[in-house]
Amino acid sequence: MKIDGTAYRTIWPAQDGWTVEIIDQTRMPHDFAVARLTNLDEAAHAIRAMLVRGAPLIGATAAYGVALAMRADPSDAALEAACARLLATRPTAVNLHWALERMRARLAPLPPAARAGAAYAEAAAVCDEDVAINRAIGEHGAALIREAARGKAPGEPVNVLTHCNAGWLATVDWGTALAPVYVAFEEGIRLHVWVDETRPRNQGASLTAWELNRHGVPHTVVVDNTGGHLMQHGMVDLCIVGTDRTTATGDVCNKIGTYLKALAAHDNGVPFYVALPSPTIDWGMADGVKDIPIEERDAREVTELTGITADGRIETIRVTPAGSPAVNYGFDVTPARLVTGLVTERGVCPAQSLIQI
Repeated sequence: MKIDGTAYRTIWPAQDGWTVEIIDQTRMPHDFAVARLTNLDEAAHAIRAMLVRGAPLIGATAAYGVALAMRADPSDAALEAACARLLATRPTAVNLHWALERMRARLAPLPPAARAGAAYAEAAAVCDEDVAINRAIGEHGAALIREAARGKAPGEPVNVLTHCNAGWLATVDWGTALAPVYVAFEEGIRLHVWVDETRPRNQGASLTAWELNRHGVPHTVVVDNTGGHLMQHGMVDLCIVGTDRTTATGDVCNKIGTYLKALAAHDNGVPFYVALPSPTIDWGMADGVKDIPIEERDAREVTELTGITADGRIETIRVTPAGSPAVNYGFDVTPARLVTGLVTERGVCPAQSLIQI
């Protein structure tokens, strides 16, 4: 996708051929910075500290983390240690486990001397496949936006509501939930995106708004609790969100607050779609509410906010009383019965029929 007309991916090999460069998303939206990963520790930190985030991008970064580890030490012990280290960084996103198992399966049969080169090639393949998958999600999802456009009065935009950031910053390119928006926008369909701020990390207000703005897509940032009001007054034509893990029965785990949007959409007859690449499906899990591990993050993400001051300084402030405890659940689970359809690279299907595919 594009930043002020220049095409970018979120992760790429540096010019030296072995270090890996990423967009540091902790610096956004006020500063666009590229960070360089040179070893396993830095790759693990990038995932844990959310320099990179979003299930597909986490998986891609983990794959390159294994490659960096193999360059330093291609032994069997180092391969196992690298996979274990990276797996422990984020518990919810299933793409992390998927990517590490793929890397292990590719590298374990090889002699140690061949592992580094093969690891870099496999990580690059993971990235290229992610781009192709997300582009296909965009094509299938854009059909939903086209259908909504046919029911609008001339000149009226299709209003899409999204939650958190499931745009290209959450993947290698194109995004999941926003891929249909980008495809439809490039086709010239009039549309407008309602962007939930997505507390506590504000990944909608900071990341989704940033990338839509840079790409030129009309959008408006709203506080998280506005969605129900918008739906009650006919101001949302469809919701599209992403997911970090989807069960074989169609339950969807996404950023905290997604469940409430699904409830509001169900109550107001607004279609609620979830866009996801197939590696995000956990075929071994059936009950999302019961079985998906929900990450609990640092309470300071709730009690503190970082922003830019009037004179251009980036500062962190506390917004809660000193001594008041906070809890920070990172995700919630939306049951399949509330999901109109899943948008994958293979097409759109009802969430509750996923297990039949």
